[in-house]
Amino acid sequence: MVIERGGCQLTREAARSLLCAMPPSYLPTHTQPPGHVLVPAATIGALSLVLAVGLYVIGILNHLNEGITNILSEGKDLPKSLPPWTLWLAAILCAFGISFSILSVAGIWRRMILWITTMVLVMGWGPVLALAARKPEIAVVVIAVGWSGVCALVYASRHHMACDEIRKPFFDETR
Repeated sequence: MVIERGGCQLTREAARSLLCAMPPSYLPTHTQPPGHVLVPAATIGALSLVLAVGLYVIGILNHLNEGITNILSEGKDLPKSLPPWTLWLAAILCAFGISFSILSVAGIWRRMILWITTMVLVMGWGPVLALAARKPEIAVVVIAVGWSGVCALVYASRHHMACDEIRKPFFDETR
């Protein structure tokens, strides 16, 4: 059988021997598009904050905060609360931090453990704030971290990240 491409003719056996003669570094090893870290992580963090701001504007975060407060305070009134800027600063740092971290770590299981650990730590702020007699208004941080982590996990699973490359050892162990 003869293969014709661009005016050139090549038999199937010649094409097969040509492919076998190529070094493995020239052959594609993955079918996913290459992934990046900086721009996608910044975009994911920014969009998760846009989601948190949108939920705050329409009042859903207030209802979530009231529900969290009622559960953790067991009906008692907690007079103090954190300044709103500290919650938003924590949301900004955590949203960008988790997206950069997830996209910079190799392996899907490591990424999932990183995201789950961050979510547990953020949700752990609620009981700590309730013990300190402050209202646990942590919904903005939970929403920002949760959405940022999910989006970063989806992006990393659909792209071939540079940190997932198989690295050759620095020294040759066969000698």
